[in-house]
Amino acid sequence: MSKSASIFGEKRRDVNSCYIDALQETSLDSPANVPSWKNAENTLQSRSVFPVSAFVIMGAAFAVIVPFFFLGSPSGHDFEFHMFSWMEVVQQWKQGIFFPRWATYAHWTFGEARFLFYPPASWNLGALLGSVLPWQLTSGAYVWVALIASGFSMFLLARRWFNRSDAIFAAVLYAVNPYHLVIVYWRSALAELLAGCLIPLVLLYAVRSEEEGPRVILPLGLVVAAAWLTNAPSAVMVNYSIALLLLIIAIVRRNARVLIHGTVAVVLGAALAAFYLVPAGYEQKWINLSQVLAPGVRPLDNFLFTSINDADHNHFNLFMSIVAVAEILVAGVMLWDLRRTRNSQSFPWWLLAIWSGIATLLMCRFSYVLWEILPELRFVQLPWRWLLCLNVPLALAATAVMRRWWMRSVLYLAMVALLLILWNRVQQPWWDNAADLAEMQDAIQDGSGYEGTDEYVPSGADPYDLNKNAPLVAVVGRDRAHIRILDWGPQLKRFTAEVSRSENLRLRLFYYPAWRVEVNGVPIVAKTQAHTGEILVPVETGISEVRVKFIQTPDRFWGGMISLISLVLAVTLMFYQRRGSWSWTDAARTPSRPRASTN
Repeated sequence: MSKSASIFGEKRRDVNSCYIDALQETSLDSPANVPSWKNAENTLQSRSVFPVSAFVIMGAAFAVIVPFFFLGSPSGHDFEFHMFSWMEVVQQWKQGIFFPRWATYAHWTFGEARFLFYPPASWNLGALLGSVLPWQLTSGAYVWVALIASGFSMFLLARRWFNRSDAIFAAVLYAVNPYHLVIVYWRSALAELLAGCLIPLVLLYAVRSEEEGPRVILPLGLVVAAAWLTNAPSAVMVNYSIALLLLIIAIVRRNARVLIHGTVAVVLGAALAAFYLVPAGYEQKWINLSQVLAPGVRPLDNFLFTSINDADHNHFNLFMSIVAVAEILVAGVMLWDLRRTRNSQSFPWWLLAIWSGIATLLMCRFSYVLWEILPELRFVQLPWRWLLCLNVPLALAATAVMRRWWMRSVLYLAMVALLLILWNRVQQPWWDNAADLAEMQDAIQDGSGYEGTDEYVPSGADPYDLNKNAPLVAVVGRDRAHIRILDWGPQLKRFTAEVSRSENLRLRLFYYPAWRVEVNGVPIVAKTQAHTGEILVPVETGISEVRVKFIQTPDRFWGGMISLISLVLAVTLMFYQRRGSWSWTDAARTPSRPRASTN
C-alpha cells in the first residue's frame, strides 16, 4: 500500500529526526489528484530533470518572441529608454568606462545622471547582449533570457510540491503569463520583466524560513539585493511581500524568529546593493525626482478602471484593468477551489490567498490611503504592477487544481485569446523595424543624442528650453572667444578658451554637483545658467585651460564600502554554512524522505 502526498506538503520524517514542515498536512481523496510520493522524490534527481525542463521553458519563452522576426521589435512605453541606455552603455564601454554613471547623450548631449539612479542589472544585461548581437535582435534576446529566468525560478519553487511535469506547467504558465506578455508587447518595461524571476524565490525562501532558520538569511538577502539592482518598484514589492509572507508564517506557526531572520535578510540585501542604493538615495535631491510621481504615472491615476483627463492614458488603463480583472478572477476561482477541496485550515492556502488578496486590494482605489502612508509604496507608481506578485499564486493554484492537461490548455488559450481581443479592439502594440533601430544607433554614433528622462534632469533645469544647436562651449555675452576642444568624453571635458576680457563660458552640459570644474588647475565653484541649468565657467582675460571631471562623491565611496563589507560577510556566512554540511542551494530542494512502503 502506498502513501499519498499532499500538494502543499505534509509532515516530513526521516530515520534520524522528525520535524514539522512549514506546510500543514492535508489528505487526498485519490492519488490522481496530486503528484505521487514516489514522483515527489524525483526532486532530488535534478541532473536528469534539468534538460527536459530547461528545453520546455526555453521553447515557451522562444514562442513569445517569434512575432519579433516578422513584425519587428515591440516598441512599448519604455522601449526607447532601454534601447538608448543599452546603446550608450556599449559606447561608453568602448571608451573604457565599464560602469557608466552619466548618460552623456541624453537630452541631446546635455546629459543626465541616468545610470546613477536606474538599477544597473537591466542596462548591463541589455548592453552585453547588444555588444554581441545586432540591435535588431537584442530586445528579443533580452526578453527570451528574462522569461527563461522566470520559468527556472518558478520551476524551483513548484518542485517543492509538484512532480516534474506539473512543475514544468507551473513554470511555463508563470513565465509566459498574460502580464508578462503585456510587459513584452505593450509596455517594454524590461527591467520589471527581468525582476519577475525573483518573485517565486521570495515565496520559496519564505516557506523555508521556519525549516532552515537563520540559514535562510543569505539566500533571501541575495534575492532582496538582486531586486534592488534590477528594478526599484519591483524591489519595493519584494520587500513588502517578504514582510507579509513572513508575518503570516509567524502568526500561523507561532514562530517570531522567522521575522527576525527576514529582517536580517532584508538588511543584508540592502547592504549588498548599497553601492547603488546609497548614491541613489543621497543624490536624489540633486534631480527632479518629483517627476516620477507626475500626473499620469502616480498611483492615484492608475487604479483599476480609473479615468483622468488624458484619452491615451485612459485607453491603456482600461486595457490593463481588463487584464488584471481576468487574472484576479482566475486566481480567485483556483484558490477557492483549492480551499474547497483541502482542509480549510491548510496553511499554504492561506499564504497564497492572503498574498493574492493584498495584491488585489492594492490595485483598487479604496486602498489609496495605504499608498499614502506606507513607506515608499507610492514609488511602485502603477498599482496593477502587483500583478507581478499575483501571478505566482495563480500559477501554483492553477497547477494544483487543474489536473487534466486539456483543462490547462484551455485556460491558457483563453488567456491568450483575451489578449488577442484586446490587441484588436482596445490597444494595438507599437512596432519598431530595423530602420528605426538604425536611426537610434545613429543618434549615439554621430553624437546628436536623444531625448532624456524628466526625473533625471538636474534640479531646477528645464530640458525643453535647451538650444539643441548650442556649441560645446560658448561665451554667455556677445563677445567671441577662441575655443579649442581637447577632450569631450562622457566623464571628462577639457578645452582651452582665449578671451579678451573676463567672461562666463556656457557649456553644453547640465550642472550636477558631481562635476568638478578646474580652471588652470585650480578648482572653482561653477555657476548655473538660470532656468536651463547649463554649467557656467568664469574665466579671466587671456588663455585658460578648463577641466570638468565627473568625480566620485563621498556617498558613492561609502556605498561601495558598505557593499564590499557586506559581500565579505555574505561569503564568510556561506563558507560557515557549508562547513556545517548545508548550502543555500539546498533550500531549492525538498529534503530527503523515507520511501513509502509498498506491498
